[in-house]
Amino acid sequence: MAFCGKCGQQVNDGIKFCPACGAPIAAAGDTFSNLNSTTESTAQFDPRDIEQHKGMSILAYFGPLVLIPILAAKDSPFARYHSNQGLLLCIACIIYGIAYSILSGVILAISWRLYFVVSIIGLIGFVFAVLAVIGIINAVNGRAKELPLIGKYRLLK
Repeated sequence: MAFCGKCGQQVNDGIKFCPACGAPIAAAGDTFSNLNSTTESTAQFDPRDIEQHKGMSILAYFGPLVLIPILAAKDSPFARYHSNQGLLLCIACIIYGIAYSILSGVILAISWRLYFVVSIIGLIGFVFAVLAVIGIINAVNGRAKELPLIGKYRLLK
């Protein structure tokens, strides 16, 4: 048995819409499968370019190594696309690291007993690892998909 996420009504398995309010019922596992349901623009790239520059595209998701595809594969639109995604991820990680350092310093200055709060806030860093894995998987599969949350922004043309 499942429950409607909108009204809480109990619904039978296999039902697509809630009989009480009409809201769509998400199947088990749909939440995580929708994580990578972002805009895909793979068709815009030449298949030969994709095959030749997969390695460079993968490097774009390893933090500062994003500079290698930015400088070495600047003529490849596919590598450039993933370099943009990797650069966004790297900048977001740096901003998070600075904010986390400041916030944890302030919290620990208040009391060392609040260390559990600092630890909980530190777990947000795993989001960046998940985004990097999603980007690497997309690059290995030869897909040009935006990263969730940050992928829609463009820094590199």
